[in-house]
Amino acid sequence: MIYLPDALIDQLLLDDIQYGDLTTRALGLHSQLGVMTFSSKHGGCISGLHIAKRMLEKLGIRCECHFQDGQHVEPQSILIRATGPIEALHQGWKATQNVLEWCCGVSHYTQQMVSILKQYQPNAQLACTRKTIPNTKPLALTAILAGGAIVHRAGSAESILLFTNHRQCLEQPDDWHTHVKTLRQNAPEKLIIVEADDYQQAVLAIEAQADIVQLDKLPPDQIQQLQKLVQQQHSPCQLSIAGGINLTTIEEFAQIGVPLLVTSAPYYAAPRDIKVNIFKQ
Repeated sequence: MIYLPDALIDQLLLDDIQYGDLTTRALGLHSQLGVMTFSSKHGGCISGLHIAKRMLEKLGIRCECHFQDGQHVEPQSILIRATGPIEALHQGWKATQNVLEWCCGVSHYTQQMVSILKQYQPNAQLACTRKTIPNTKPLALTAILAGGAIVHRAGSAESILLFTNHRQCLEQPDDWHTHVKTLRQNAPEKLIIVEADDYQQAVLAIEAQADIVQLDKLPPDQIQQLQKLVQQQHSPCQLSIAGGINLTTIEEFAQIGVPLLVTSAPYYAAPRDIKVNIFKQ
């Protein structure tokens, strides 16, 4: 579970309801009790329920979640039933709906990609990058985990990943052996991952015995050649593929046989429709 601090829950609410719901007040509904339901219009892999529940409870609303993050639900399934003052229900309505729609969009898209990948490679992993939409990282990571992916890098401090931009700042940019040795010495608890922008860079990285060589936008035929090279050299190096992997292209990449695919695509999935009904208790 990705922990969201109370400050973030508050901010998700305050973005919409900082001064209450004027329409509800003007109609004189603030003192009545009601019921609110959130239903998944099209079904699919859901996420964000725990976050939505915390948001509503902040407003004094009682919530019952009928499912858990990561489950696959049928169309029109009621995800959450909430009871409380009608004014509070209206205050929580849109902010919570937005979170659920966005999270469910990301988790469903992720689950579709993972499902295709597993058809060809049951033990392969889809890893989602740190390139989330700004200010959405806790929601994004919650959703991709629910969809069956793993976190590639939550941030630059947690893992080693040598990019071309790093190498270009060094005295000998193409001295891969020295770079890998230096990284291994100074970060002994971490795997040494390096990114290769073309075939020749990948060969140098493999020969330098990096733990993982991330192949960025290389064509499938070159990736297959590199797989053969790793096997011929009996290298401990693993390959991963990054760049251009999305729901449209993942089947082609899955058939190559590299068991680690890196993507940012799920973060930009279309939201999944969540229907909200509010009525008197």
